[in-house]
Amino acid sequence: MAEAGSEIREMVLAKAINAALRDALAEDPTTLLIGEDIGPLGGVFRVTEGLQAEFGETRVVDSPLAESGIVGTSIGMAMRGYRPVAEIQFDGFVFPGFNQITTQLAKIHNRTEGAVSVPVTIRLPYGGSIGSIEHHSESPEALFAHTAGLRILAPSNPQDAYWMTRAAIASQDPVIVMEPKRRYWLKGPVDTAAAPQDVHSAQVIREGSDATIATYGPLVPVALAAAEAAAEDGRSLEVVDVRSISPLDDETIARSAAKTGRLVVAHEAPTFGGFGAEIAARVAERAHHRLLAPVLRVGGFHMPYPPSHQEGRYLPDIDRMLEAVERSVAHSSRASSPV
Repeated sequence: MAEAGSEIREMVLAKAINAALRDALAEDPTTLLIGEDIGPLGGVFRVTEGLQAEFGETRVVDSPLAESGIVGTSIGMAMRGYRPVAEIQFDGFVFPGFNQITTQLAKIHNRTEGAVSVPVTIRLPYGGSIGSIEHHSESPEALFAHTAGLRILAPSNPQDAYWMTRAAIASQDPVIVMEPKRRYWLKGPVDTAAAPQDVHSAQVIREGSDATIATYGPLVPVALAAAEAAAEDGRSLEVVDVRSISPLDDETIARSAAKTGRLVVAHEAPTFGGFGAEIAARVAERAHHRLLAPVLRVGGFHMPYPPSHQEGRYLPDIDRMLEAVERSVAHSSRASSPV
């Protein structure tokens, strides 16, 4: 991948994605964007702002309101040698295109025995805490993670958002980039010259010794805040940013859990059938002999996403993460007590 420049800039996550899209469009004439209202409006969250004016209507295509058409058209263009980047306006709007993604996009490479590649990137703003309602605040990552043939990335900061977007567009495989919409305005440094380590690797972003919190996307800042709060009470928490949902770097997560002896997995999606269950199962398989307590999960409840005035009760917060940590510590304390 060609370097885009050497200047480290402070930018919000949405602008980091915008910069990644601009650099990809500038470097490769086969790259194009397609989605609803992504042209003059710049998208609902203004992520594509200014790109149509710079690259024209044939490179930044305002589509009809038809997610199945967006995905299907992207598949066709990819099969003709283009690299489409499709924006789904909101997470809950992806389901009209779900069939195209899971039965076509994810399968064509295997179906043709490797003869046909479909390098399509799907940008999917997801998650809650923006004061919106169902279909605008969903977390459907587990539905896509269950589908073989898709890569799924979940940036939590501007640097990862830039480089994960670049890596997704450059990939010969179809990639879904889960963009945490509540973090679009999170500010941080972005180095457009120095790519981070493999975008599919998890990262320990805070060292600790008493328990590990593993999470991704919008809840990473919450986990870091929980670790800060725990430190005030003398509790040392390690935080792992999962970063890549598929493929999953379970080795890094298991290593951290083995080190601390306890693991709490957190995500906004409901815990029932959620991706945290896959993480918990893999860590149990890899490191059960090193765990002092069962892996615990913190997530949304098994119910439709609530009205905006109730979402604070639905979404995991610092208190719920710390309560899970304390349950884990209490369990290991009981287990070690003499009978």
